[in-house]
Amino acid sequence: MMTTQLGQPLTGFAPAAAQRAARPRSVAVRAAAQRETDPKKRVVITGMGVASCFGNEVEPFYNQLLEGVSGVDLISRFDASDFPTKFAAQIKDFDVGDLVDKKNARRYDDCLSYTMVASKKALQAAGLEKGANPDGHGSLDKTRVGVLVGSGMGGLTVFQDGVKALVEKGYKKITPFFIPYAITNMGGALLAIDQGFMGPNYSISTACATANYAFVSAANHIRNGDADVMVAGGSEAPIIPVGLGGFVACRALSQRNDEPRRASRPWDTDRDGFVMGEGAGVLIMESLEHAQKRGATILAEYLGGAVTCDAHHMTDPHPEGLGVSTCIELALKDSGVERDEVNYINAHATSTLVGDKAEVKAIRKVFNDLSHVKMNATKSMIGHCLGAAGGMEAIATIQAIRTGWVHPTINHENPIEEVAGINVVPNVKQQHEVTAGISNSFGFGGHNSVVVFAPFKA
Repeated sequence: MMTTQLGQPLTGFAPAAAQRAARPRSVAVRAAAQRETDPKKRVVITGMGVASCFGNEVEPFYNQLLEGVSGVDLISRFDASDFPTKFAAQIKDFDVGDLVDKKNARRYDDCLSYTMVASKKALQAAGLEKGANPDGHGSLDKTRVGVLVGSGMGGLTVFQDGVKALVEKGYKKITPFFIPYAITNMGGALLAIDQGFMGPNYSISTACATANYAFVSAANHIRNGDADVMVAGGSEAPIIPVGLGGFVACRALSQRNDEPRRASRPWDTDRDGFVMGEGAGVLIMESLEHAQKRGATILAEYLGGAVTCDAHHMTDPHPEGLGVSTCIELALKDSGVERDEVNYINAHATSTLVGDKAEVKAIRKVFNDLSHVKMNATKSMIGHCLGAAGGMEAIATIQAIRTGWVHPTINHENPIEEVAGINVVPNVKQQHEVTAGISNSFGFGGHNSVVVFAPFKA
C-alpha cells in the first residue's frame, strides 16, 4: 500500500486498542510453529512470469535488480510537461510476441496485455501452457486449474478513453469493449478462456496489496482441495494522464524531476514520495503432490501468508503499526515459521514519508533481533507497481532464494533513524542464503498482506 502526505496505509486487522493493551502481545496469533507436511496441502512454486520496465523475462528482470539499475525515467507515453511529477518506471516498447493474438493485442488495455504475457510466461516456465507443452497442458484436469490475477484499478486506459468519448462525442462513440476491458476480473477470465482453465477464477482488488491477497487465496484453494494448480498474481497499467493526475492530487508522488532515477529512495531522509510503476507479476502455485507426479521443477515453497485490515483510515497507517505487525505474526503462524527463521524481508517500502517509518516500526514489533536479517526495497528501482507490486516482489523474493543474492536498495544515502542497525542492502547487492523470506504489501483502505517463501525441501 502506498503512503501519502494525506496519510498512508499500513494496515492490519486488530482488536480495539484497549483490548490489545490488556492482553500479552501475540497470544491470539502465535502458537508453536508447525509446518504443513501433507503433500496435497503443501504449496510450491513451479513457474514465474513478469512484465516489467526491465522486460518480460524473469532472469534479466532480476539481474537488473541485482545490478542496481533504475527503471525510472521521464514519461514518454504522453505529454506530462504540465504535471508537477513528470517521470515514472514506465514500460517502453512492450511486445506481446506470439503470446497474444495481434488483433486482440491492439484492443486490449495494457493491464490485460501485461496479465496475459506474464501469466503465459509463467505457464511456459512451469511446462503447462497450451500449445507450448501439449503433454503438460494436456495432462491437466482443467476443472482443477484456477486463475487469480487481480488488479488495483483494472483497465484504466479503456476507462479514460470511454469517458472522453462520452463527453466529447456522446454514448454512441463508446467502444463495445469499454466495460469488458475495464473491469478488474477480465485479465484472469481471458487467460482462462485462452487456456481452458475451469477452476476458481475471480478478481481480487485490494489496491497495492492485490497480488499478495491473490497468493493467499490461491494457496487456500489448493489447501482446501479445490484446485491442483493456481495462476496467481497482479497486474497494473496506471501510467496515463488520469492515473498520474490522480496520484498527484493525493500529494503522494515524488517531484524530483531533475533526478528521476534518484527519486525512489526508501528509508532515505531525502525521500519526497513514491514513484509510479507498472507491470505484472504472476506465479504458478501447485500442490506438491501434483507437481511431483508430473515431474515439475520446483522453484521454491510457499509456506503461508495472512491478510488483515487496519480499520483505521483510508490512507494512514495505524500509528503504532498494530495492523501490520499482527499480519506478519499471522503469516508466520500460518507458515509454521518461527521469528528467528526469517532472515530476509522484501519490504513494501514505498519511499513515502509516513509509510516507510510505520512499516519498520511494525517489523521491529515482531522481530526482536534483526541482526541476521537483510531487508530491501524493490520499489527503489521499479517504482511502485500498485496492484502488481506484490507479484513482482514475490518474484524478487523467490529469485533471492534461488540465486543466493539479494538486490540492493538504491538511492540509500542518508538513512532514517528507524532503520539503524538493520541491513537494508544499501546500493550494492549482497550474498545471502535465505532460510525463510517474507514479502509485505499494503494498500489504501488499510489492507495488509504478508506472504512467506522458503527453499523447497522434500
